[in-house]
Amino acid sequence: MSIGLIGKKIGMTREFFSSGTSVPVTVLFVEKGRILDVITKEKRGYDAIKVGFGKIKNSKLTKQMKGFFTKKSTEPKKILREFRVNNISDYKEGNEIGLEVFKDQKFVDITAKTIGKGFAGVIKRHHFSSQRATHGVSVSHRAHGSTGQNQDPGRVFKGKKMAGHMGDKFVSMQNLEIIKSDLENNLIYVKGSVPGSKNSFVLIQHTSKKIKRLSTVEKMKKMEADASKMAPPKKTKAKDDKTATQKSPKKEDTKKPVEKKAQDKK
Repeated sequence: MSIGLIGKKIGMTREFFSSGTSVPVTVLFVEKGRILDVITKEKRGYDAIKVGFGKIKNSKLTKQMKGFFTKKSTEPKKILREFRVNNISDYKEGNEIGLEVFKDQKFVDITAKTIGKGFAGVIKRHHFSSQRATHGVSVSHRAHGSTGQNQDPGRVFKGKKMAGHMGDKFVSMQNLEIIKSDLENNLIYVKGSVPGSKNSFVLIQHTSKKIKRLSTVEKMKKMEADASKMAPPKKTKAKDDKTATQKSPKKEDTKKPVEKKAQDKK
């Protein structure tokens, strides 16, 4: 398991690029986590760190957890999570980690609990096709049909697609793109949807797979670069043109002065 962060799902919005295209994104609020314990191979046989996220009232803690936090001399944390790491020397007890963990990352894996749908039938839960709604079907329009075999084996195998509780389980979505990160406000914008309802907690981790494809941000930059190359070059005016554009001096009045008429005729 790679190092990760616990965030809160705020909602969805759109992110616009300079080309005018919009991308649907999910906004996640990620608070900084504090390293509460550094686990080494001498203690348990593997290198890991225990990180605490979120705030919780001291009155809601058990006596055991109160003693744990007083021993670590830190404020109570709502969620504790353990992450295995390779370079244990890079982490020290009491330090904080935040979005800088995903500074050079283009893709992430996100794990969260899906929205519960209650007891659902096979059409909604497993996308079964319904039976005919006209002649010959009676009270079994949305029924799933037979589920077992003959007298042998005489039972329903585990994993059979049937009606039951839908949703409310942990699901991991891999290779989600990071559109942008706002370090000042502790926000990260991820392309597409993320499991879970609003204000639910999600686990953000490094990708477990090696991804070679371009991200959306890189594609947009490439398109802008190609468009700038295809655009016609701007016309540059010569120095002579500049002088010509300058205002010409006003012409001197060439009119001859009008001679005054003679006074009264003698």
